[in-house]
Amino acid sequence: MELLVAIDTRSSAPRLLEPGPTSAHLQRLFAAAQRAPDHGRLKPWRFILLENELRQKFAQAAAQARHLQVPTLSPEQLEGDRQKIIRSPCIVVIACTVRRDQVKVPEIEQVIAVGAAAQNFVLAAHDLGYGAMWKTGPAAYDAGVKACLDLDPQDHIIAIMHLGARAAKPL
Repeated sequence: MELLVAIDTRSSAPRLLEPGPTSAHLQRLFAAAQRAPDHGRLKPWRFILLENELRQKFAQAAAQARHLQVPTLSPEQLEGDRQKIIRSPCIVVIACTVRRDQVKVPEIEQVIAVGAAAQNFVLAAHDLGYGAMWKTGPAAYDAGVKACLDLDPQDHIIAIMHLGARAAKPL
């Protein structure tokens, strides 16, 4: 797919089904993401594939973060949030581990570089035929969620990227 066609036709997938990306395709997505502009060549990005036990821990931490934000949610609503994470075919968290020792490259430039990496990731997924949803929400800002991913509280979760086959054509 040509770049401008990918940009013009990319849209968030409202619902994802199996299969998720193959291992080879995931490696290609990570490689594309790492080609993002990066002032100082700091590579402040971190890609965390949520599988097995880590996915379960993340889903629980994300539901807890939502509960802290909206304490009136019922247990059923929180379980629904947790299940959305568990049933997604593939989830990759894209985070920025800020290099505070780099005076020449401010934090905002490092965060923007990771945002550009996430955009490359989404476009590459589209090119490979996968649907993607770029999410954040309370989980992206919660210290407990970050801790379950071995991120520091001052690190930034830029994207909680859900990937898989599209359940329906884009709008």
